[in-house]
Amino acid sequence: MGILIKPIVTEKLTAQGEKLGRYGFIVDRSANKVEIKVAVEQMYGVNVKDVNTCNYHGKRKSRYTKAGLLTGRANHYKKAYVTLAGEDKIDFYSNI
Repeated sequence: MGILIKPIVTEKLTAQGEKLGRYGFIVDRSANKVEIKVAVEQMYGVNVKDVNTCNYHGKRKSRYTKAGLLTGRANHYKKAYVTLAGEDKIDFYSNI
């Protein structure tokens, strides 16, 4: 499995991408900032200026069914916010 799992495509991050050159990715939980920077530069052919990361703890979930109360939790994950140098852009929709 690679370091970059999937890009985060939301209204907020799309606006930041256009205005500030900042993009978000769900990344492998064991990846560090240097590995994330190298992976983004290789995959998209851009220069990365800065990488910020956040670890998210999976929320507890429960639901009521015929069999009774089922409990569990969502998966833990890590987000990386990547700021690009200069006028570089990433187009997530180019290969659709």
